[in-house]
Amino acid sequence: MKVQINTDKNVEGSDRLESYFSGEIQKSLARFDDKVTRIEVHFGDENSAKSVGVHDKRCLIEARPANMQPIAVTEHADSIEKAFHGALDKIKKVLKTTFDKQKAH
Repeated sequence: MKVQINTDKNVEGSDRLESYFSGEIQKSLARFDDKVTRIEVHFGDENSAKSVGVHDKRCLIEARPANMQPIAVTEHADSIEKAFHGALDKIKKVLKTTFDKQKAH
C-alpha cells in the first residue's frame, strides 16, 4: 500500500510530519494492505489568513481499493493531528464495512 501525503499552501509539510502520518496509516490500516493499493492524505487550513478558527483544519483521506471506486472521508478539527486521527478512524470503519459487505456476497 502506497501512502501519499499532500498539504495545501497554508499547512507546512515536513519530512518528520510525513513520516509520522505515513507510519500511523501503515500501522492502523495494515490489515487492509493486500486490498488497498494507495492511500492519499490531504491536509488543509480553511481559515489560513485569519488568526484563529474553530475546526478550520481539514484532513481528507482517500483510500483506493483494488478494482473498486476510491473511498474518501473528511474530518475537521482545531489541529492537524486531531483532524488526521478523526479521519483515520473514519476510513478504518468505512474500509472494514466495505470489505465485510464484499465477503458477505
